[in-house]
Amino acid sequence: MAPLPNSRTEPDGSAVIRVLSYNIRSMRDDTDALARVIKSCAPDLVLVQEAPRFFRWRKKLARLARAADLVILTGGATAAGPAILCSLRATVERTEDVLLPLTPGLHRRGFATAVVRFAGTRLGVLSCHLSLQKDERYEQCGMLLDRLAGMGVEHAIAGGDLNERPDGRTFRRLTDGLTDCRAAAPWGGEHTWTPADPYQRIDAIFATKGIEVLGCGVPAGHPGVTGADLRAATDHLPVLAALKVPAR
Repeated sequence: MAPLPNSRTEPDGSAVIRVLSYNIRSMRDDTDALARVIKSCAPDLVLVQEAPRFFRWRKKLARLARAADLVILTGGATAAGPAILCSLRATVERTEDVLLPLTPGLHRRGFATAVVRFAGTRLGVLSCHLSLQKDERYEQCGMLLDRLAGMGVEHAIAGGDLNERPDGRTFRRLTDGLTDCRAAAPWGGEHTWTPADPYQRIDAIFATKGIEVLGCGVPAGHPGVTGADLRAATDHLPVLAALKVPAR
């Protein structure tokens, strides 16, 4: 497959960035393989789901970030699992971790959010892990859209483990107002679960109108990313997107 564009700044101040969305299953698997996959994708932003949430969770997440040549931007236990990592290319304007309403008997969910700048661009960022329960998931989708709309930025991205396929009503609600990056510019693999026998796409990256999608998909076959590492790293496959964000 053709390589994705590398990160760069254009003469007009717009920025080409790489965004990775990845459910890392609380780093319960092969963390060396996980770090190799992330590092090989050379992301500017990593939208993490199921970051460590319990004993010494910050230390574990910091160790992963360091191994992948990244830093922690926000999230983790304070967002009930979602987190954002970034490269030093990003200038951080603000961050906010959001806990969503708790439904008795179900897991607590949250959003990790930030506003960052790359060169002449300004970008809202949100990492999510939506509910397994379809009605709660649909409600959380509305909260996600409201959160993006309230960030005060023209351009934003959201990504994560949706626990739903593209034909589901929550997924369709997201694509009513956002660009499904994989559908806009298919690249690499499509299905994200399970690594041993991928058969469905339940992880995705979305962008607001005006962001150009240069390619998006599972980075199987990407330089440095091996099938063995993808299978060993966690129970999901990652989604990698190259996006061109206009200057503000």
